[in-house]
Amino acid sequence: MGALMNVGLQHFLVVSAILFGIGLLTVATRRNAVAILMGVELILNAAALNFVAFARYRGASLDGQMFAIFVIILAAAEAAVALAIVLNVFYLFDSVEPGGVDRLRD
Repeated sequence: MGALMNVGLQHFLVVSAILFGIGLLTVATRRNAVAILMGVELILNAAALNFVAFARYRGASLDGQMFAIFVIILAAAEAAVALAIVLNVFYLFDSVEPGGVDRLRD
């Protein structure tokens, strides 16, 4: 029973790769700006998981956690700025599709 409970670095890397793949697929296939932002958030969370996992299995260092906190702060700032841009685009063009906004200079 104890061998089944052992979670190694490979398990974290697989979960991170799955998160990254779902985020990349979301960014590549969605036409809604909010869904694209959600995909970017998944990609950033996959990177933070990698930082924490490598720091955990490398030693007793807090470097991974510090990088993860930096990634979380960066993701929050990105979400705030991007949502403000999306709201402004919706106000001006009545659409949140990135392809529908092609006359920004007007």
